[in-house]
Amino acid sequence: MAKQDTGRVVVRRKRAYGEGHHGGSWKIAYADFMTAMMAFFLVMWLLLLVPKTELEGIAEYFRMPLITAVTGGPKVDNSRSVIPGGEPSVVPNKNPTPPQMMDLENQEDQLDQESLENLKQKLETLIENNPVLKQFRPQLLLDMTPDGLRIQILDQQNRPMFATGSARVQPYMRDILRELAPPINQLPNSITISGHTDAMQYAAGDRSYSNWELSADRANSARRELVTGGLVERKVKRILGLGDTVNLIQDDPMAAVNRRISILVLNRQAERRIDAQNSAGASGKRIRELLEELSHPDRPGGAVPATGAAAPAVTGGAPSAPGSAPSAAPAVAPSSAPAAAPAGAASPAGATPPAVNQPSGAPAAMPVPAAGNQGRG
Repeated sequence: MAKQDTGRVVVRRKRAYGEGHHGGSWKIAYADFMTAMMAFFLVMWLLLLVPKTELEGIAEYFRMPLITAVTGGPKVDNSRSVIPGGEPSVVPNKNPTPPQMMDLENQEDQLDQESLENLKQKLETLIENNPVLKQFRPQLLLDMTPDGLRIQILDQQNRPMFATGSARVQPYMRDILRELAPPINQLPNSITISGHTDAMQYAAGDRSYSNWELSADRANSARRELVTGGLVERKVKRILGLGDTVNLIQDDPMAAVNRRISILVLNRQAERRIDAQNSAGASGKRIRELLEELSHPDRPGGAVPATGAAAPAVTGGAPSAPGSAPSAAPAVAPSSAPAAAPAGAASPAGATPPAVNQPSGAPAAMPVPAAGNQGRG
């Protein structure tokens, strides 16, 4: 039997090739995505920190045409803000911001600074041309400070401004102050007067009359001479006694130039700061309430004095004890009770105690510096 020819059998088999490498393009895309997200959240965080006024400026910046921002124009914002802004804009703005203008207060501060600089030049010209002030030119120092124009009158070893250890003004110091008063009085600015001493201490130190009292007394003496020379009294803002805490020459606290009087013509910013410091604290209404509480304190028994009741008279005796009934007769006479020193007065060391029958209202004796105190500046 013949073999049947079935034909040729072809078997097709797929070859298994290795999977092709897909590359790292997805990493680049993922990195770009993460960078964009980080930048987005950083911008959102910064916008939370920016005040609303600055946000309005940023919005105006993007509304301003690019050509106007680059080349400038009548609508370019010339304010002090870092972000410029302007109109018109192709982007609609439902809440347009009015054109920003320089603050009126800043303009007044700038004019005030120019006035102080003009006063400095006027004083320098006066010192050079005035025969009284020209001879004291080495003792006059003028400079501009953040608080205003400072005029310092320095002491010299052979020409002191005050008598040794006292606040008595020397005649030439009196002439200097009275010549400086008229030009200072021309400006509406207030002034402060500071007194400074050297580091030489009194024999009793700070326990009695010291450099603190001396510097304050000398500053007050300078104020009186300025007022006599024509300065308006209400222009004096503060009188400071700084002792030897602010030396002009740090390396030599005993130098004569450390003894000086500083007259500071305040600018508007310094005046506002001083007024803000003085007005800080309780309001006027609260202060009146506290004064009312102090004037009518609650007594131990719970009784409150009737409104309008007259206080008992006290003539030299000790105050009545809390809760005692007021008496129409005068209090204990001075001869029947030990005399008490006036409240707040302290007797200096070695001073004679006041008499027992000293009449009421007599001025208390000022403490006299010890003998060893003479000779200081």
